[in-house]
Amino acid sequence: MTRQLLLDIRPNEPPSLDNFVGDGNAELLARLAGLGDPGVFDQVYLWGPSGSGRSHLLRGARARARARPVLMIDGAALDRELIPLPGSLVIVDDVDRLSDTAQVTLFRTFNAARLVGLALLLAGPTPPLHLSLREDLRTRIGAALVYEVKPLSDADKADALRQHARARGMRIEEHLIDYLLHHGRRDLPSLLAVLDALDRASLEQQRPLTLPLLRETLQTTLDL
Repeated sequence: MTRQLLLDIRPNEPPSLDNFVGDGNAELLARLAGLGDPGVFDQVYLWGPSGSGRSHLLRGARARARARPVLMIDGAALDRELIPLPGSLVIVDDVDRLSDTAQVTLFRTFNAARLVGLALLLAGPTPPLHLSLREDLRTRIGAALVYEVKPLSDADKADALRQHARARGMRIEEHLIDYLLHHGRRDLPSLLAVLDALDRASLEQQRPLTLPLLRETLQTTLDL
């Protein structure tokens, strides 16, 4: 079969608080939106397993905070210095990956936050009690506003798949979404990756979006 090589120039919608799917996280979304206000100095820790949408939420909070400086860094990249501008929103992802030196740095940032008007937004895979961090830092994180990212229901995932398909210009039938939910991996990033691979396969092979093509995509592209 002839495969047509295509340059996919359709933009994917960037992560935002508005396109985060999941009805169980309304309070968290409102709190993250408020962090963009220069007068807000909240300290927030959100947690959830891989694939729960933690990174999406952090990037969404960064995008919403147009009225104040934002410093965003991954825990593994943080070292001795963290020098945000006064009034900044400081976002640190994967705090479980902080080195010993970085833990001291973040603890000092907590101490300085009120003095220089910082808001802190941190994220990790577990509740604060289960973080393998130095006790003083873990206590500070535990004293923040702690939110669990509520898992998506199958209905939420189906809605996210529909939205993603529309953004890519795909016209996908409901039975394909149902099949993907029942036979694909459970986390949303993996499901969206399958949908992207399905779209590429359809365009390259000039085949319609059908169940046989979806099965092939699951078996060959993602090795399922």
